[in-house]
Amino acid sequence: MPPQPPAATPGTAPVAHLRVQRVRPAYRQVADELRTQILAGTLPAGTRLPNEGELGRAFGVSRSTAREALRVLSSQHLVETHRGVQGGTFVSEPDPARVVEDVGSALGVLVMTPQLHVSDLLEARLLLEPAAARLAAQRADAETVEAVRSAAAAHRDARDPSGFVGHLDFHTTLLMATGNLMLTLMGQPVNDVLRTRLRREGVEAHEWDKVDACHREIAEHVAEGRADDAEAAMRDHLVELRRLYERDGFWT
Repeated sequence: MPPQPPAATPGTAPVAHLRVQRVRPAYRQVADELRTQILAGTLPAGTRLPNEGELGRAFGVSRSTAREALRVLSSQHLVETHRGVQGGTFVSEPDPARVVEDVGSALGVLVMTPQLHVSDLLEARLLLEPAAARLAAQRADAETVEAVRSAAAAHRDARDPSGFVGHLDFHTTLLMATGNLMLTLMGQPVNDVLRTRLRREGVEAHEWDKVDACHREIAEHVAEGRADDAEAAMRDHLVELRRLYERDGFWT
């Protein structure tokens, strides 16, 4: 008779029994099963998971394997461990901002290797952001339009005369204006990496002025619901930006 999963303690959601198959590392299979339950809502945020020994018995694996599975989930910000009498490992609410940060960090490492080039990021951006501008023009409500206009008209920080940070904030705001979280998750990490790949001092002031003017033009197309014009203006803008990166970027 196969071993049975441990009984759930008060306030603890039951964990489905799983006999892992030795085709992938066992800790990965345990992590996959727990992740599935977390994302499906079977284990909602705030749920206290069984301890490592109980998890190991439930899944038919060692305590160390259960510990590695929890480490994987912790690295993905799906669980948090608290110490103390009331401590333990608890399910976390998935946070899109953390996902964006993790993807951006990974891209930042990859772009320093032969596997990924800055030109790949620029190409992906050229495919993504014109479509985002179109969607923003089609969907943006009055509050969102105001946010896009404000981002386009933001004054330059004295600590950043180029306005470079503000320029990227405009692109992030436009992605968010689509109302599609997936577009933001895809586009913002790319922009975060590009933020570090341009020699800002090599760009002339009049070129930054042109960037500002392009942002204001795109914002007005979005505000007026001119989807075709917003898409075309964003595409032209990104083509011009690509030339700046080709001239003054870190092409490692």
